[in-house]
Amino acid sequence: MPVVDVVTVILPKVPDPRLVTVRRGGTLTDADHHLLAVWAAACAEHVLGLFEAERPDDDRPRAAIEAARAWARGELAMMRARAAGGHAMGAARDLRGAARHAAYAAGQAGAVAHVAAHDLGAAAYAIKAVRAAAPAGGGVAAGLAECRWQREQLPGAIRALVLDDQRRRNDLCWSVFDC
Repeated sequence: MPVVDVVTVILPKVPDPRLVTVRRGGTLTDADHHLLAVWAAACAEHVLGLFEAERPDDDRPRAAIEAARAWARGELAMMRARAAGGHAMGAARDLRGAARHAAYAAGQAGAVAHVAAHDLGAAAYAIKAVRAAAPAGGGVAAGLAECRWQREQLPGAIRALVLDDQRRRNDLCWSVFDC
């Protein structure tokens, strides 16, 4: 039986104006939007090996992570970064477990260029990936360690924003940010 490709929607019904760019009526600056993309890319890259161990010849998730960073540097158009994110999610289509979650993390990182709030998607799927890869009984501890690692990577300029957003959307994100 084929795996149904479903990515859980973790975006709030009412967007947080702090995560909407100024030109779209929010308060998020371009500089902070770029920082969110770079952080999301770091979260996804941290678990990328879980995908690559399963599919070493599929570069779509790695390309999405690189696209997120290139967009943040101003070297790639938003639409191309977003498309790379979609291709990474396509790489997850017939997978299960850690590899699937790692590909989704990369896809979410690529999508940050389009919608900043996808940053938590990259982080949440990365936590799900390490939980799934952990030995029996070790998933919770692995997830906590990953969550803490991610928080250590947060740039100061966006730290309060991300931590507050994690509190607000934790229930939508499988409660992975209880660390």
